Amino acid sequence: MRQLTGQVMIITGASSGIGAATAIACAKAGMNVVINARREVRLQAVAAQVAAHGGRAAIVAGDVATPGISEQMLDAAIDAFGRCDAVFANAGYGLERSMTEVTPAELREMFEVNFFAGVDLLQKAAKRWIERGQGGHLLMCSSCLAKFSLPLSGPYCATKAAQNQICRAMRIELKPHGIHVASVHPIGTYTEFFESSAKRSGRDSSSDHQPIVSNTPRMFMQPPERVANAVIRCLRRPTPEVWTSTFVRLAAALMVASPRLSDWMLTRAGKIAQAK
Repeated sequence: MRQLTGQVMIITGASSGIGAATAIACAKAGMNVVINARREVRLQAVAAQVAAHGGRAAIVAGDVATPGISEQMLDAAIDAFGRCDAVFANAGYGLERSMTEVTPAELREMFEVNFFAGVDLLQKAAKRWIERGQGGHLLMCSSCLAKFSLPLSGPYCATKAAQNQICRAMRIELKPHGIHVASVHPIGTYTEFFESSAKRSGRDSSSDHQPIVSNTPRMFMQPPERVANAVIRCLRRPTPEVWTSTFVRLAAALMVASPRLSDWMLTRAGKIAQAK
């Protein structure tokens, strides 16, 4: 089991939800963090919580899709703490739109934030570590939806599946360099995600007719702290994939093995959601 005291982790999308909870969990584990998001005021509040738990936080505010921001975060880790040991590409958002209605611009924008920005950060970190002959840990926040897709959530599910596959490839490629790579697969999490997704989709979150992703049963929901603690466990004992629900992991495996059954289950779930 690896010791984390004094190590440094970069976390994107850290102003709320899973990112903020992970920053605080890192502090509790004795780590320092570089936190990124667009809302600097929110980041300052998270930094205060990190300090309250014995850690230190450097802030790099900005959109993860901005050219050069990956280098800014990596430089900030060295400038503030003299090292960078792990990266958690967590920033992302959802969109509820059918594939016949989603525009090319919406699709490209989502991939820029959810996928390309995270890949860029992981690539830049890995290259620096290889040049310096050091190991490290790369994590990307994918989703249980990387394994199966929900109707009206095709674009989001596609970005999560792409993250999962990139992590699988990088895990094998970077193993000889002592760099661990893991994809994180949360189930529904109590964050701003659903409200933000509804607003981006031009839909009132209180609408009577909501997509399945917005009607997730409580048994498939969890607090962001559960994901954060799972990330810390992965840092201590590296694992290829981080799951927070054994049941959903097994269900996802079944859906991958039987697409026909998966389609039937999701169609039925959609009808139940619309009937509520």
